[in-house]
Amino acid sequence: MAPAQSRRDILKTLGLAGIGLSVANLPGFTLPALAQGETVVPFSDFPANFNPNPNATTRNYDIRKIDGPYTPPDQFFTTQHYGHPTVDAASWRLKVSGMVTSPLSLSLDDLKKMGNRELIAGFECSGNSPRLVQGFAGNGKWTGIPLRLVLDQAGVSRDAREFVFFGADKGQEEIEWRTQKFTVEQQFGRSLTREQALSGEPFLAWALNGQPLTVHQGSPLRLLVPGWYGVANVKWLSNIHVQAEPYMGKFQTRWYRTLREENIGGVVMPKETGVSKMRLKSVIARVTTSGNKNYKVTGFVLNDGTPIRSVEVQVDGGAWQKATLSPDTSATYGWKLFTFDWNTPAAGEHTLVSRVTDTNGVVQPTAADLANKKTFLEDNGQFPRKITIA
Repeated sequence: MAPAQSRRDILKTLGLAGIGLSVANLPGFTLPALAQGETVVPFSDFPANFNPNPNATTRNYDIRKIDGPYTPPDQFFTTQHYGHPTVDAASWRLKVSGMVTSPLSLSLDDLKKMGNRELIAGFECSGNSPRLVQGFAGNGKWTGIPLRLVLDQAGVSRDAREFVFFGADKGQEEIEWRTQKFTVEQQFGRSLTREQALSGEPFLAWALNGQPLTVHQGSPLRLLVPGWYGVANVKWLSNIHVQAEPYMGKFQTRWYRTLREENIGGVVMPKETGVSKMRLKSVIARVTTSGNKNYKVTGFVLNDGTPIRSVEVQVDGGAWQKATLSPDTSATYGWKLFTFDWNTPAAGEHTLVSRVTDTNGVVQPTAADLANKKTFLEDNGQFPRKITIA
């Protein structure tokens, strides 16, 4: 692998023959902008222009581009199960139905009359992983109102226990019950308990970084559940249904589950849990140099909002060394950016890895620590990166 390269050098070496792709196959995926006099040291574990999702509706953020608190809206990651629905913003209404005193049908203007607040929140897809170069992640400043304002206007019944959020995106699904099979059309849906929905934290957003939501980000309105994985942040929100019984939809009870083996009473048994709050994770995103023999490592942290105690970086299996958290990314539910000064490394290939610890003493696990996890969701293991110094 080549040593540190300028933008011109990097553009000359954009080869993907090893995985059978060309630059033309990678729409919307470009290298990071470089500061004056700064060069990027390419990672040697992935090709320089690697993109695992070269299609029109799924976006994988090039995390090497991180240069400020917020992810640009046109680069914010997005994925979905049923494609992008067609939603006419002028006729769109948010409906609130079920166990409420006053069912609602609200336009976007109706919602905006209820307030205009901002929420800094970052999140990742629960399927984000080294396979995706950790690019299913982003951070933004969202504009909207707390969900609680809408629910209070509707008047929630004392007996209501479950709040279901449906997007406008829908598709055909086969439901099997014992020996019976049914083909149904259903909307994407996720739910929150009464305590979660009425906590004051879930948020209804209509803008990202000061710009109206695009179709990729769920326009005209999406739900945000701060500190949770992206699946909870229902895009193209169309209906909130309040009910007494648990919601048993596919994407709530079956599709987004994690299977682990645990020792229960001395017996190793499978244990299933739902995907909800984000697990503590740090990721090294970029290494740069300004032409001297000193290097800067940049990365980010995502979690459920628990305060961060420390971020550390390890080089080639040596002692853990403290990284510096940016004061510009201290919002409770936003991602936290960190830097680490790596001075005068020896020539050759090196392995860099970060780990984060929160104030509860929870430490980001290694891959070995996650050996009992049998499914691929919620992969918050440490992410070693390989890099070559000239």
